Amino acid sequence: MVDPDNNTPLKIGLAGFGNVGSGVYKNLLKNQNLLKERIGRDLVIHRIVVRDIDKQRDIDLPADLVSTNLNDLIEDDDIDIIVELIGGTDCAFDLIKSALENGKTVVTGNKALLAEHGKELFAISDREKTPIYFEAAVAGGIPIIKTIQESLVGNSIESMAGIINGTSNYILGRMCDVGLDYEEALAEAQQLGYAESDPALDVNGWDAAHKAIILASLSYGSWVRSEDIFVEGIEKISLADIQVARDLGYVIKLLAVIRLDAESGNIEVRVQPSLIPKSHILASVNGVFNAIFVRGDIVGETLFYGSGAGQDPTSSSVISDLADAAAHSHGGTVNRARFIPHGLYGKPLPVDESVSQYYLRLSVDDQPGVVARIAGILGEHKIGISSMIQPEEHSGDAATIFLMLYFASFGTMKKAVAEIAKLDCTQDEPVLMRVESL
Repeated sequence: MVDPDNNTPLKIGLAGFGNVGSGVYKNLLKNQNLLKERIGRDLVIHRIVVRDIDKQRDIDLPADLVSTNLNDLIEDDDIDIIVELIGGTDCAFDLIKSALENGKTVVTGNKALLAEHGKELFAISDREKTPIYFEAAVAGGIPIIKTIQESLVGNSIESMAGIINGTSNYILGRMCDVGLDYEEALAEAQQLGYAESDPALDVNGWDAAHKAIILASLSYGSWVRSEDIFVEGIEKISLADIQVARDLGYVIKLLAVIRLDAESGNIEVRVQPSLIPKSHILASVNGVFNAIFVRGDIVGETLFYGSGAGQDPTSSSVISDLADAAAHSHGGTVNRARFIPHGLYGKPLPVDESVSQYYLRLSVDDQPGVVARIAGILGEHKIGISSMIQPEEHSGDAATIFLMLYFASFGTMKKAVAEIAKLDCTQDEPVLMRVESL
């Protein structure tokens, strides 16, 4: 346990020495004197656990600092703080649980772990009176966790809308700006190191969803389960979708939406590609950058923008947490490094009850009467058509139709689209996206 009356160095055990871990090590050394001036205590890496001790690294590590056994971090009584940067959920959960039970403060950037097991880990943290800091888990170098816990503590959060996955944002941007198709843009992102060799979590929406779960839980006072949110990725988006959206005055972004439903008092949490107006500030967030648009009942509208990933931005958030832990050890700050349930809001809103406008792409037989059949199904479900585009260029006997639809519940919209998909004149799976007014 950290001694608040002790000015000796705060000793850190670092689990993982990949891109972020090496950045933490490098930047702690770089700004060591600055940090000591600001927090009154040295931050020292005491031990590092790696998977492969013989791996070639850009940074030369003292041999007596490195091991391959995570238990070394738990069993070393000199270690005050354990920084978990190994990723995954199983080993990371066991490490953090053991650290908390042994009185060691934890800093983690593991969004998937907190999204799936945050409720249990924070219960242990509360019981053991040992904090977890987790600024690096959401949006890289953007201090959004601290903002919710501290700067906006007096606000009821009415809504958040965020671009919180840089890989998907880069891919969609290249499709829009250069005219690359999805596969070409993904390959380019992988070549530049913006996407992993297995990009599934980025492009299927779940990386953003894990972050959305954390933000929603902090904002609304109870842990949101992954099975209670709707998640859809960008894999089905075509260059034609990008071009039509642009012609209509929109851009397509993978958007996380977290919103208090005024009628039911329940919380809407979802991640999906959406059309947003070019005039909205989120439309100008390009490349691998992230942005989170927050509306509080007192503060009004605020925007948080910055690098959402990468060695330096993410290590900046980890070091910020280490500094907070050091300051708290002196009794100098209020410890908000835990989940604080406040019970002001209701349960998650079923996604089928959420309401928005929609964009629908259909590939159908190029025959008379097809549009009338589609309009008939939409009419039966009381879904109005605000505009329709049917390009003159056809591919063989197929025609592509783009529809902009008025407000409807998602459940109603899904039923209508399912009926349209079953028509004998429908050739491919329909593509449905929300149109967000924000």
